[in-house]
Amino acid sequence: MSGISLNSAYSQFSSSGLPQAIGIMMLSKAKESAELQGAQMVQMMQQSVQPHLGGNLDIRA
Repeated sequence: MSGISLNSAYSQFSSSGLPQAIGIMMLSKAKESAELQGAQMVQMMQQSVQPHLGGNLDIRA
């Protein structure tokens, strides 16, 4: 492929909406992954709560 046709193909690719659509899809997947990790972290924190610990403080002198 010559330099001119390669440049032409690249300009047609970049002027189409495809690169933007790919970027949006990648951001969407990253957002879904972050939301899933956040939900998993909240669930782990809820399971680790032990309400009976730390309620009393025993001090002896």
